[in-house]
Amino acid sequence: MLATGKIAVYVTLFIVAASMIEAAVLTFKERQPGAERFDWSEVWISLADLVGRKLFAFLPISLSAPIFHFAWTHRIFTLSIDNVTLALFVFIGQEFCYYWYHRASHRMRFFWATHAVHHSPNQLTLSSAYRLGWTGKLTGPAMFFAPLVWLGVRPEIVFAILSFNLLYQFWLHNTWMPKLGWLEYVFNTPSAHRVHHASNVDYLDANYGGVLVVFDRLFGTYVAERADEPCRYGLVTPTRSRNPLVVEFEHWVSLARDIAAAPDLWTAVRHVFLPPGWSANGKGETTEDLRKRTLAAVRTDA
Repeated sequence: MLATGKIAVYVTLFIVAASMIEAAVLTFKERQPGAERFDWSEVWISLADLVGRKLFAFLPISLSAPIFHFAWTHRIFTLSIDNVTLALFVFIGQEFCYYWYHRASHRMRFFWATHAVHHSPNQLTLSSAYRLGWTGKLTGPAMFFAPLVWLGVRPEIVFAILSFNLLYQFWLHNTWMPKLGWLEYVFNTPSAHRVHHASNVDYLDANYGGVLVVFDRLFGTYVAERADEPCRYGLVTPTRSRNPLVVEFEHWVSLARDIAAAPDLWTAVRHVFLPPGWSANGKGETTEDLRKRTLAAVRTDA
């Protein structure tokens, strides 16, 4: 039986190879009239992110590790995943935790500073899937899955299911696969994920699910892709730099600047925990601010 480390290496190689094949095909297709030019620099930045994360993994620093240790030490059960019903329960629980982790990553600037790296590609391709940011280990987003550990699911099982969740999402990062019929009602699909990566005002902060979109539909964050509203990829304020260091740290730098410029401690704290784009003067660029301005512009034109 292959060791976990070897499996991870083989999976990584497969993912990179698949993204390169897609890049080659899209490069060939750009010769066709009206085809979008393929930007290879986006691929290189994603590869730099992947290499950087592999190196950061060697750092003996993790915010999630002590939280998981505390949760496991004080667990209320010890669950053995030995039947289908319990496995399904754990999977649904993990999806629930993933939904709130992902939603927090968009709605809290502290987590967004890392997650914004994943949304920085200005074209959506398979290589976008493994651009995840270097600072995730330090910010500890895995803490959102600690309730599963507290309920008695072993930490290594939680991480294994999370790894499967992320692996599933690899194929979602493309613009060439059409809608998938009834699957759109239950599963996260390329169409649903295109909306998630779009910076159009109507599409912002939507479709947070990992494998499923059930919780998006339950909590009102599901938005379907529309033919009359083509997705525009990247951030609301696009990242134009081709320097990986800028891509990785620009949002941390801007957060640090806002904290340093804050007139008081309460304002500084709100910069950390309120949504990206928040401003104390009421002239921010949060999703809500942008939608209010868009609605006001529509009313003015009418």
